[in-house]
Amino acid sequence: MTNTTDIKLGLRENATQFWLLVLINGFVGAMVGLERSVIPEFAETVFGISGHTALLSFIVAFGLAKSVANMLMGRLTVRFTRKQLLLIGWLFALPVPWLLLYAGNWGWVIFANLLLGLNQGLAWSATVVMKIDLVGERNRGLAMGINEFAGYLAVGLVAFLAGYIASTTGVVTYAFVPGIAFSILGLLLTWFFVRDTHAHVLTETAQTRIPLLRSIWKDTTWRHANLGSVTLSGFVNNMNDGILWGLLPVLLMAKGYSLQEVGLLAGIYPAVWGIGQLVTGRLGDFLCKKQLLSMGMLLQGVAIGVLFFSQAYPVLIGALVALGIGTALVYPNFLSVVAENTHPAQRPQSLGIFRFWRDFGYVAGAVAAGIFSDLFGVEIVLLGTAVLTIGAGVLSEVRMCCTKKLLWHSRQCGIDLLPGA
Repeated sequence: MTNTTDIKLGLRENATQFWLLVLINGFVGAMVGLERSVIPEFAETVFGISGHTALLSFIVAFGLAKSVANMLMGRLTVRFTRKQLLLIGWLFALPVPWLLLYAGNWGWVIFANLLLGLNQGLAWSATVVMKIDLVGERNRGLAMGINEFAGYLAVGLVAFLAGYIASTTGVVTYAFVPGIAFSILGLLLTWFFVRDTHAHVLTETAQTRIPLLRSIWKDTTWRHANLGSVTLSGFVNNMNDGILWGLLPVLLMAKGYSLQEVGLLAGIYPAVWGIGQLVTGRLGDFLCKKQLLSMGMLLQGVAIGVLFFSQAYPVLIGALVALGIGTALVYPNFLSVVAENTHPAQRPQSLGIFRFWRDFGYVAGAVAAGIFSDLFGVEIVLLGTAVLTIGAGVLSEVRMCCTKKLLWHSRQCGIDLLPGA
């Protein structure tokens, strides 16, 4: 057994394992990027599906599975190590590209996205929790920024790659072939090189002064001013991402853009989102996260509104860049806020609850987009999404607290502490 007195927390002190987990999370993100730009074309050319409700059913399957896996991740850390859960996540990923390559009907695609959701919920959550374990409190924002950068840059780059492969070969299913390599590499790197972080958790627990929450579910879901606000904003953020995932390619094709142009445009937003987190995560280590979160949600809402009104290619690029910046401002700082407001012993459960609600936004967004886009059109759905996103930003600004003094901060923000905390 590792002696916890020999364990040091910090990014530099655990650099080898940290950067290995960054690489692995890049492969996790790449698995999602496979579908990002080509699913609408895949659905129509291979299965003759063009209705928005039927098309978005794959996002509903993905979002439900990922939400449940996020919740399970927090609970399962009591019984299993982080490394074991990461391995299980990769096992769910292995069949996904094969199912998409040889899909006999749309049900295969739905099943593939259920497995993909389980992979994302377990594997991405495991890499997040393990990096938080490794770095401790110092540079946590930078660590989360790097983690999310790797994942979402991979989403953007592979979305472009998939669009390019489908366009140049003329066979949309070929876009899924790289997923075979991504899943195998992710599994092998985890199996042979990743070390578990349980000893780091024990070390931080011995050093922390963060009080325990009385009810992890209630405080994370709503009651705590910071945790509840972050959970709501995360839900709205992924709701608009789920809507754009399914409808942005449809919208761009309706505006007359080619499949290759759609692949480029669809990749801009997650690529900027990914790269931007290198800066915005670090900003959260120095600046008030409340302002970063509210500003990010407001910027997202405005950018989505521009997509509603614009036809011009340069304006669309500008709007997608702004959308990526807005999402970059919030995404790593969501995780940092949850981490800094929860005791190490409760952190995986709280992160699991937050990520459950955040990724349930995919389900809500896909269902709403499918129903309302068939009834009222894609543009109206985008406008409504913009309004809701701006509303979440305003609520964060009004409700959240901003201080580095955790105990005072906890009492001011309304945490229901355990007796004696």
